Amino acid sequence: MRTITPAIALSALLLLALPIVAEEAKQQPKAKSLFDGKRLEHFEIPQFGGEGTVEVKDGVIALGQGVMLTGITYKQDDFPRSNYELSWEARRTMGIDFFAAATFPVQDSYCSFIPGGWGGAVVGLSSIDGADASENETTKYIAFKDNQWYQFKIRVTDKKIEAWIDGKQVIDANTEGKKITTRNEVDLSHPMGIVAWQSAAEIRKIELRVLGE
Repeated sequence: MRTITPAIALSALLLLALPIVAEEAKQQPKAKSLFDGKRLEHFEIPQFGGEGTVEVKDGVIALGQGVMLTGITYKQDDFPRSNYELSWEARRTMGIDFFAAATFPVQDSYCSFIPGGWGGAVVGLSSIDGADASENETTKYIAFKDNQWYQFKIRVTDKKIEAWIDGKQVIDANTEGKKITTRNEVDLSHPMGIVAWQSAAEIRKIELRVLGE
């Protein structure tokens, strides 16, 4: 009789679990691309005042350096209010401030994820209970290099806002009982938009994934 060791038992369990894992992977919602690298089909260019040029070239959305904000705003009315992930890649090509801040819906309100604000290093959410990204519990300090691509992802659920940079989680904020708002400067980014502040930037691979309840 063959002795069943713990290692053999574990291997058998893993083999049994493989079909279940594969089936769950099939059921995971697929990401929808919002930018095809050729045109701004799903976006419009908001007129903030003093904005830089916005154009599609070489497969990216190029945001020219403006006096204040320059960006793009999603123009459809089908963006989810909760239970979704938004991801994008961006790099700053000129300037010293945030270059790919995303504004997004949070149930009946909106919020902004700021990467590299307040002179280039502040990361956080604006705003929670009236406190900006530079002064609430999500505040982090991260240095960003010019001309380097970064991967950003936010996840919004009924109770949380989470964010990742290059696969590393940087925000895990409980939103229950909190007042979530945006600064009035980004009102034109509702329902979803990506902007740079006094900086030139490039954006690509904007994707939306709707999650299960």
